[in-house]
Amino acid sequence: MFKRYIKTIIISILLVVLCCITSTEAKTFKVASYNVENLFDLTINGTEYQHYIPNTGYGWTKDVANIKYTNIARVIKDIGADVVALQEVESKKALILLHDRLKDFGVDYPYFEIADSKVTSVKCAVLSMFPIVKKEEVKIDNELARNILKVTLNIDGDRLILFINHWKSKRGPESMRIAYAKALRKGIDKLTADADFILIGDFNSNYNEYTTFRNSSKLNNTNGISGINHILKTIKDSKLVNEKILTKQAAKEYLYNLWLEVSKTRRWSYNFFGKKDSPDNIIVSKGLYDNKGISYSDNSFNKFQPDYLFKGKAVYRWQKAASGMGRHIGKGYSDHLPIFAYFSTEPFCFKNSNTVSNNIAPLKLEKVKYPQSSHDLNSASKEELMSINGLGPVLSAKIIAGRPYKTVDDLLKVKGIGPKKLKNFRPYFVVR
Repeated sequence: MFKRYIKTIIISILLVVLCCITSTEAKTFKVASYNVENLFDLTINGTEYQHYIPNTGYGWTKDVANIKYTNIARVIKDIGADVVALQEVESKKALILLHDRLKDFGVDYPYFEIADSKVTSVKCAVLSMFPIVKKEEVKIDNELARNILKVTLNIDGDRLILFINHWKSKRGPESMRIAYAKALRKGIDKLTADADFILIGDFNSNYNEYTTFRNSSKLNNTNGISGINHILKTIKDSKLVNEKILTKQAAKEYLYNLWLEVSKTRRWSYNFFGKKDSPDNIIVSKGLYDNKGISYSDNSFNKFQPDYLFKGKAVYRWQKAASGMGRHIGKGYSDHLPIFAYFSTEPFCFKNSNTVSNNIAPLKLEKVKYPQSSHDLNSASKEELMSINGLGPVLSAKIIAGRPYKTVDDLLKVKGIGPKKLKNFRPYFVVR
């Protein structure tokens, strides 16, 4: 009897040890979206925009294209995202050229895909550090419409679905964008209620489109119904869906637009002649707010806006002479700013102690005050640094003393910050 008891204890201890050995550490990762503004290759296939037909009077040459690819790769490198959703990539060849240019910068995305089953001038694509276990394309009921790219990622054994969008521009009325929204909604409704999915990309729609387009006779041909808000259901009872509405719903009907996590004055990623819009969006599902699979890192949404992406007060888009109608000048980046958010394999927890959900368990409401947006690692004050959980006065002073930093990873040079602390701090810092 005693020997059997001892044997049982030993087996129990071994099982605990094995569980500790085989358990994986939670992973925090960054997902970004970037409309790269016409990333064309140098092969003529008949679908190019006129300005991007190689070796014509518009000057889209090997040397000029090399500058464009270098500039876009620099931005993606500086974003430092693990997954990058791209819009306006011409072809698989163009995507590979960008991938290889990133490798020149020391950044290797081993997995990439593009929605190329339909012949269109530009397409949606993705670069990923994580394996892409499935690629699909959501077709739109319009022969001229670009397909939505749907990819399923394997994040340390958990599945995350990305729907990467590039909807019709506002040269056309809202009914054209509603066609995208309906196809996307149909794809969403096929998923399970607890599925972890993200809608991301250039929707050519503001986060609050239902209020910004309704008085436009050019755009509003749908009696005030908008694709991004009414069809995708980011509004409820004429109000934008917040995290409380998202998490308390019984199903996955309503979705949450992350633009609501930054102040109203910062809710833009595109500046057209002084008119600031938010066509680029990251919209999240209820499944990202539970205690299993992939979770959203609350209040981690932001836009990437280093000084070099601006020329004066305007976004430093790719430059062409004659007010954008002439030859390529070989300067600039894109007419959009990238946006990003962090996600994790840990259970979700609210960073705002005032947020209440009665429908998710277990949820720990954090009492610690977290910053609402990322801080510049090279300019944040000591007080701003200390607002981050785990950063006290001593470590904050060491960070300030170690400036300047080229990347957030340089924090590892600060005594007292190891890989585990860096993982916790990463969502709250950028290097501008």
